Amino acid sequence: MRVTGIEEISKSRSRVYIDEEFAFVLYKGELRLYHICIGQDIKREDYDAIWNEVLPKRAKLRAMNLLKSREYTTKQLSDKLRAGGYPDAIIKTALDYVAGFHYTDDLRYAVSYITDHENTRSRRRIEQDLLGKGIDNSTLEKAWQEWKRQGGSQNEQEMIQALLDKKGYHPDTADRKEQQRLYGFLMRKGFSGEQIRKALFFDYT
Repeated sequence: MRVTGIEEISKSRSRVYIDEEFAFVLYKGELRLYHICIGQDIKREDYDAIWNEVLPKRAKLRAMNLLKSREYTTKQLSDKLRAGGYPDAIIKTALDYVAGFHYTDDLRYAVSYITDHENTRSRRRIEQDLLGKGIDNSTLEKAWQEWKRQGGSQNEQEMIQALLDKKGYHPDTADRKEQQRLYGFLMRKGFSGEQIRKALFFDYT
């Protein structure tokens, strides 16, 4: 296994290429420790130490540090580690590690997200948000069920009305142009056309 490239990412970190393929990211001290230089072969024991000891330990610590400041979905955490140059196998090791301590739990994350936004975002908007964060459909459905079991509820008509009140909407003075503008605004919030029309024209029949 020959080191064919070392690409500096920052003053402290570099991408290492072995046999013309990206292998891993190492700190400068690690490059020196394992005698990694372009054109030189890397010893099998050094390669194994990097893969089995250095990278897993560092990825676990990175994941733990990220989770100290906020909660992440599994996908978000995976994306963070991938952006840091960790190979997929190392990422899986780190994700399994934090999941083993229940530091990541997509169902818990989804229930918490729904609860936090139940009075400000439509169900459709919440679902779009969570799907974008990597929550799968099965977990999403379970999250809604758990949210309801915990007493969660939504009244989207009231949410729409609150948004219209905030915009200063008055049906008796609003012209067609304003109604169309607000209709588009509320559609982007994820509310249904039927609900929006009811609120815009105050027709609750």
